[in-house]
Amino acid sequence: MPLASPIVAVAAYLLGSIPTGYLLVRLFRHQDIRSMGSGNIGATNVLRTGGKGLGAATFLLDMLKGCAAVWLGEWVAVHVLLWAGPRDFEALAALCAVLGHMFPVWLRFRGGKGVATGFGVFLVAAPLAALSALAVFAVILALTRYVSLASVLSSASFPVFAWLLAEGERPPFFFAVQIAIALLIILKHHQNIRRLLAGTEHRLGAEQPA
Repeated sequence: MPLASPIVAVAAYLLGSIPTGYLLVRLFRHQDIRSMGSGNIGATNVLRTGGKGLGAATFLLDMLKGCAAVWLGEWVAVHVLLWAGPRDFEALAALCAVLGHMFPVWLRFRGGKGVATGFGVFLVAAPLAALSALAVFAVILALTRYVSLASVLSSASFPVFAWLLAEGERPPFFFAVQIAIALLIILKHHQNIRRLLAGTEHRLGAEQPA
């Protein structure tokens, strides 16, 4: 079915592009998250400027839209195309969902950094690897209180864990997408990386957002 791939790609992008943090802050605080803190629509900035509840809700919903996108790719592969191995469609949906979150059409392509949505797509595509990367995030955050550093290192660790822990079929495109998503998340943190190197990055709990 030649239309299956672009349909999955567009649907996953649109799922990923739902600006959860922006919508929650608009709904409950009547404010524009883009004018607050770092200006980012992701969970960390919502947490620091909109409160713990909205931050947690943003992370959860951003994660779930990533999960939903990969489930969609798997469903199309198995139930529409009748493929036994849906890995490539899962990977396509994962990549498009993360791109949608980072570059949402609704906000002039200015979105989040992809950490929560990336975790969501990884959690469905390679759950053991995703949980291992989450453990890396938790350890680094506990030791340093730098959310950005924890995000970068956990993202970088995921393709390694996926290679070591992934079960079943291992098509090249599947792993290429995992590496691509990890690199996209790291690149989205380029300003944070500069501040980390300069010693000016803000820690979790500081008054000013990173």
